[in-house]
Amino acid sequence: MTARTDPFAELLAREDGGIELARACLQIAEDVYPGLDVGGYVGEIERFAQLLRARLAPDAIAEDRIIALNEFLFGDLGFRGNADNYYDPRNSYLNEVIDRRRGIPITLAVLYLEIGRRIELPMQGVSFPGHFLVRLPMRGGTLVLDPFSGGMPQSEAELRERLKRVIPEGATHGAAVADLPLDQFLEPASNRQILARLLRNLKGVYREKDRPDRLLKVLDRMILVAPDAPAELRDRGYVYERMECWRPALEDLRAYLGREPDAPDIEEVRAKVAQLSERCARLN
Repeated sequence: MTARTDPFAELLAREDGGIELARACLQIAEDVYPGLDVGGYVGEIERFAQLLRARLAPDAIAEDRIIALNEFLFGDLGFRGNADNYYDPRNSYLNEVIDRRRGIPITLAVLYLEIGRRIELPMQGVSFPGHFLVRLPMRGGTLVLDPFSGGMPQSEAELRERLKRVIPEGATHGAAVADLPLDQFLEPASNRQILARLLRNLKGVYREKDRPDRLLKVLDRMILVAPDAPAELRDRGYVYERMECWRPALEDLRAYLGREPDAPDIEEVRAKVAQLSERCARLN
């Protein structure tokens, strides 16, 4: 009998451009919604795009396509940012966003990107500090859009104001936040970076809600998405310990020590490894 393959791991094994973003987000949601019809929700996104394509002239320019996308998604379909209950975990699961028409910046951006791609808008995600955005390269510049606010274009002044709200002045090595070059914050995010940011949101939510069972599944996904992030191994080790899974905890923390020998928390992790080693020895 062959071992069952993990569809999420298979998707992540592709080159970044071949990762189906919506499908990957829906596979993450399967951890909380077992039996989720991933293909059905991908088909729903396709249906949205088909309805929108029928409204567009074949020679419609990018500006007209954006206007039509915003009117369709945020007007006709009623999608909007869930400012009233921002930290509801449902806002981070794409199936719930599609069903409830509510989301946070990154999930609304995923939907925006996926429909945009299907109507020939080559948009890209932007991991802007504190608020995920979307960009569209245009002749003469780059248009930055905010799906959380109905796809509103963002001016330079608005983007700089966002930076001021999330970057402390002391963190910029003497430079004023208002003088920082915007381009460094508007680089396109890869599909893996988008998935990692989505998972970090869920990680924060489940830490705050004290749900180690949910947090463990998020960290499992994160380690697949960002295998070069040793801190996720460490955090999963601590979650395993809390759930009294001593051997997996020891394995993860040992792996963290091996990959981060100069980490600032090295002594704390070493002490925890020693405790777990003793505990595991008593289990034999």
